[in-house]
Amino acid sequence: MHKKVSLISLGCAKNLVDSEVLVGGLKHEKYEITQIPEESDIAIVNTCGFLDTAREESVDTILDAVKLKEAGDIEQLIVMGCFSERYGSELINEIPEVDKFFGTNDHDKILSFLTGKEHAKQDPDYYRSMLTPKHYGYLKIAEGCDNGCSFCSIPLMRGLQESQPVAWNMSEAQRMADSGVKELLVIAQDTTSYGWDLEPRSSLHELMDNLNTVDGIDWIRLHYAFPGHLHRDMIERFGTLDKLLPYIDMPVQHGSKSMLKSMRRGLGPDGIKKRISALRDAAPGIAVRTSMIVGFPGETDDDFKYLCDFVEDVRFDRLGVFMYSEEEGTHAADTMVDNVPKDVKTDRMDQLMILQQKISLENNRELIGSVQDVIIDSHTQDKRSIGRTYRDSPEIDNLVITNEELDIGRIYSMKINDAFEYDLIGEVVDG
Repeated sequence: MHKKVSLISLGCAKNLVDSEVLVGGLKHEKYEITQIPEESDIAIVNTCGFLDTAREESVDTILDAVKLKEAGDIEQLIVMGCFSERYGSELINEIPEVDKFFGTNDHDKILSFLTGKEHAKQDPDYYRSMLTPKHYGYLKIAEGCDNGCSFCSIPLMRGLQESQPVAWNMSEAQRMADSGVKELLVIAQDTTSYGWDLEPRSSLHELMDNLNTVDGIDWIRLHYAFPGHLHRDMIERFGTLDKLLPYIDMPVQHGSKSMLKSMRRGLGPDGIKKRISALRDAAPGIAVRTSMIVGFPGETDDDFKYLCDFVEDVRFDRLGVFMYSEEEGTHAADTMVDNVPKDVKTDRMDQLMILQQKISLENNRELIGSVQDVIIDSHTQDKRSIGRTYRDSPEIDNLVITNEELDIGRIYSMKINDAFEYDLIGEVVDG
């Protein structure tokens, strides 16, 4: 009888792709995959180590699995991912109940550890098994990051950028399309510097030209664009490529010139505004998602006001807020004092989210009476359907709710009848 494996994947979409690669390798080795840890023989936790809250979640999840092992519900416990990559030596001492710790790209080593036979580095990649709904999937076009943002520990955990060759990305995208994927979500630590490290050198806009030709893909969605690296040729593609959605996930992190300089972000607020204006000129109606950090060392009341004014002026379509978390080994942690009190950080985060809720509600109300293309993601227990417009990426953005039970993965034309801060109410129209 083949052993059952449960895999708990924490953190971002890039981590999810890592989990999919490992699951594919496990299935190839005839392991049975279950979503219920209590029913498994082996539990694997793919950890996130990006922020202190993520590290706390990782530790809590590992300790929950330890309890299962101590109770005899599971035989082995394996930990992998960013948190394990960065703090593995400390974790070995802190949580000895874990059988083995692995890093972010150790899929072959995990398979070798479990099966007792050698696996080549490329083996698991070939057997990637999607964990998303059938109709959308993530294409990770590069690993690692060369940017020197003062707050970020990603290069310490995932290394410098290594872009996947264009041919590999095309092959993977076609494989995903052949398996039923209609919406391709393009991700990397910094998608906009894609291809700079390849020989011959390539670029994100050249890759997009190629991906736009993949048979079976209807929507292409771009995530994690670094503002300073967003080339005018890529901006133009939003107005010329028919499959590339007018949507961009572009974390800008702040609206204060002094904070952006201290964060080592490259562009100041005026430069960021010029990029966004160019995007809106190239693709009127483009949805711009971003993220902001409050409470960065040295952030004054004036800096926060600049941030709020910046958000009010730009009117981002989607916005997430993080409180600054000191990351060991980063420039900010080594050279700056985390001097903004926790209660001030919390208050600023709340203020910014309230401001964004107002903007989001106003934007959504403008859609009442319009007809939108909506892709259906799931059903509720009371037989309603939940979907998204082109403005919304799965898991993180707004939803469209309809009272009909529609086909998952299909795109419908819907009239928007009502709107709230983060939800739209729609109904299918004929045609």
